[in-house]
Amino acid sequence: MNRRMMLTGAGGALALAALPGMLRAQTVDELIRKKKIMVGMLVDIPPFGSMGPDQKPIGFDADVAALMAKYMGVELEIVPVTGPNRIPYLLTNRVDVLIATFGITPERAKQVWFSIPYSVLEVWVTGAKKHNVTSFADLKGLRVAVARASTQDQVLTREAQGAQMLRFDDDATAGQALLSGRADMLGCNHLQALQLIKDNPALELERKLVLSRQFQGITLRRGQLELLQWINTFLYFVKNNGELNDINKKWFGEDLPPMPTF
Repeated sequence: MNRRMMLTGAGGALALAALPGMLRAQTVDELIRKKKIMVGMLVDIPPFGSMGPDQKPIGFDADVAALMAKYMGVELEIVPVTGPNRIPYLLTNRVDVLIATFGITPERAKQVWFSIPYSVLEVWVTGAKKHNVTSFADLKGLRVAVARASTQDQVLTREAQGAQMLRFDDDATAGQALLSGRADMLGCNHLQALQLIKDNPALELERKLVLSRQFQGITLRRGQLELLQWINTFLYFVKNNGELNDINKKWFGEDLPPMPTF
């Protein structure tokens, strides 16, 4: 190897070393030494996540994050994120992990790693009874509101070729587009849809299509094998001792459904 190549290689190594943790896998020991874990969480999808009366995040995901921090023996800091920015927040180290109602998909796994599932929800297309929608083809010409980069955005963009997609920064804003008449249909999780149906009887909203049954995983940067192993062990343990089921009953009023593992 000539001198120029050696200097180039050394310079590249120094440049990589200078990156603030971007290429370094974060370990359990590092989090314990830091005495804190920063968890990104959506706060616009109750009961998974919302802001409480004291403007602190509450919900199913918040309780799971608190339980995880307790078992790790560290302080918890919840960082509110949105659908579009949750991966960027993770990849730029603004959070350590995501517990953010994040559905496990092969496409997302190209960018991040997922734990085994800890929760599940369905994703629906919801709209007024006056619209006869029983298939993706029936969405042709209709305005469909979704949260940008969400599971429903991905599925509908792929399958509902004739629909007019309206993309918003979060589920709440997409829901308001349906309620205000800016959109004909809404793609969202079934919990949000059921709440909209209940709160707006005059609109005669109903489920039109079930897009998916979405299993959520705690989300990490790729390469964090040790942390992934710890989180999977944590989830296995709290599933079996009943603590995760207790959180599910608290927020959803029912037992935790069966979930696959991988």
